[in-house]
Amino acid sequence: MAHVKVELSRQNRKAGATLFTMSKITQDMRFKQAVIAYSLKFGVTKAAIRYKTSRQNIYRWLKKYDGTLQSLADRSHRPHSHPNQHTDAEIKLIKDMRRRNPHAGLVVFWVKLRQRGYTRSISGLYRVLRRINGKPIKLPNPKKKSKPYEQMQYPGQRGQIDVKFVPASCLVGEAEGQKFYQYTFIDEYSRYRYLEAFEEHSTYTSAQFIKHVVEKFPYAIECIQTDNGLEFTNRLTSKKPKPTLFESTLEQLGIRHKLIRPFTPRHNGKVERSHRKDNEEFYAVRKFYSFEDFKKQLAVRQRQYNNFPMRPLNWNSPKHVLFSYPNV
Repeated sequence: MAHVKVELSRQNRKAGATLFTMSKITQDMRFKQAVIAYSLKFGVTKAAIRYKTSRQNIYRWLKKYDGTLQSLADRSHRPHSHPNQHTDAEIKLIKDMRRRNPHAGLVVFWVKLRQRGYTRSISGLYRVLRRINGKPIKLPNPKKKSKPYEQMQYPGQRGQIDVKFVPASCLVGEAEGQKFYQYTFIDEYSRYRYLEAFEEHSTYTSAQFIKHVVEKFPYAIECIQTDNGLEFTNRLTSKKPKPTLFESTLEQLGIRHKLIRPFTPRHNGKVERSHRKDNEEFYAVRKFYSFEDFKKQLAVRQRQYNNFPMRPLNWNSPKHVLFSYPNV
């Protein structure tokens, strides 16, 4: 009895699948039948215009139509035979070779097969590999071991300086059309920043800025790191570079100047990241009506940044880390 129930269940599922397939086909066949009926009454051209199909299609359906819907069913376009298909021996060779060379790419794999007597084209091999799920297994790329970043041990050990161009969209009123610049110093140990507004960026303003940094920062600064901009150095633009005013000022102050590798701003990552934060949190929402207005708002931005807790500082603020260090 149980066997009969299982057999009936299988037949019902098979009948349901057949009915579902026929319902999909019948919709297309009924459309063709309606087109044929209209063409027999009003002509093929009018039927093609009304049903938005070609006359060639209608003539082909008329030729097939014998009065039944089944005659309008789409026939398989699959060829009856494949005289050039891969032989069982070739398929076995491909499978065996793929098992021995699971990571070989298509071209390398094809060359290895040809060395063993395989004569098919590379496109034919590709189709077979797709059919038998023989795609190569990709090995993970060996990751470059990054050099550990040097951690500063005390305030003033090294600071980064960079210049940010104030977006023109932020300048309105009498400031419109002018150019303002944000000079930024950041202490690598505490992330404490000193910001200053300038109306130009040159080696002169850079020299003035570092003097102001030394006056404001509570620790002696040992090293300053910058990119290779002309406001800092001319080593990339002159065959016999001479020290710029900024470099001479650093030497007078007893501060070592470290230049990062050209075209690698990530080496000045702390100041670059802080500028990205300025873009998102400051310049995206502020307008400046004059240079004095810009200076005042930049001073507020500096105060907010230095008092904001950060995850790299164990959720302490840069100001707290700086002034909590002994001997301030």
